[in-house]
Amino acid sequence: MRPRSQPSGASHELDQRPRRTARETAVRYHGSGAGWARSLPAPQLRELLSGRRLAVSGGGALSLVDYAEEIVRSGFPAIRQLPPRARRAQLDGYLNRIVERDFPEQGHLVRRPDTLRGWLAAYAAATATTSSYNAILDAATPGETNKPAKTTTTVYRDVLSQLWLLDPVPGWLPSRSAFSRLGAAPKHHLADPALAARLLGVDVPALLDDSAPDTPVRRPGHLLGALFESLVTLSVRVYAQAAEATVHHLRTWDSRHEVDLIIQRADQRIVALEVKLSPSVSDDDVRHLTWLRGQLGDDLLDAAVITTGSEAYRRADGIAAIPLCLLEP
Repeated sequence: MRPRSQPSGASHELDQRPRRTARETAVRYHGSGAGWARSLPAPQLRELLSGRRLAVSGGGALSLVDYAEEIVRSGFPAIRQLPPRARRAQLDGYLNRIVERDFPEQGHLVRRPDTLRGWLAAYAAATATTSSYNAILDAATPGETNKPAKTTTTVYRDVLSQLWLLDPVPGWLPSRSAFSRLGAAPKHHLADPALAARLLGVDVPALLDDSAPDTPVRRPGHLLGALFESLVTLSVRVYAQAAEATVHHLRTWDSRHEVDLIIQRADQRIVALEVKLSPSVSDDDVRHLTWLRGQLGDDLLDAAVITTGSEAYRRADGIAAIPLCLLEP
């Protein structure tokens, strides 16, 4: 993807908070499809939300390496056009400004900057999980007996949310459905997965290595899968906003069933999306979507798996498989 030239530098681009959210800025290029080799028409989120369940088609040609590079490249226009070394320096500078300048400007003096940086890295390692904030704090301060008070970490969370750096997806708690007990914990995401990659000090080779990195929060699966889900989430949330829909995740109280993204219309009917770091979709990949369809019936407008594959299609069971590079608003 080739961004158009910007009249200002990266620092100015990132200093538009909160007038323009980091999410809205980043998604202008992340996942927007601009410059991706593909055939049209491409699947659209608004078409899924229509409930018509039309045929899904289209082709694209992005490899796993391409997606890893897209993650670390950042969606901020003035940053993604830079050479890799300059891009990393700008992302590091952005994170440092949050600690050194933005917190004091919000009226909060950071007495232990390294602790805040450690908390941010632990949060990044918890991307696409519902890890508790206590678990994130413990991961940020391993072996320390003099841990920050809960009130301090609450300030971290609140200020970082006000600065649009934290962008968690809330749990889905429908006002009308057959569900009696659903998890309310948010699923953790940063405004741009490139920030998570920088906080964890990983590049494309590290993301593609299943054994790396040694992140502060132990998580099932490898980090690339989590950051790919974050990239998908970033795109879907902005696309959903354009469709006047809201985005959540679903997790039952006993964790037996989880759905990565629930896009809800104003009438409470939904589209359900799973995210898989895989070019193909198996029956096991759609088991939670199949279960959800049995629970909701016609209230489930459509269901799809977002993949790293090259073709969009509908399975025999009616569930769509859509490569991220093909998804449009």
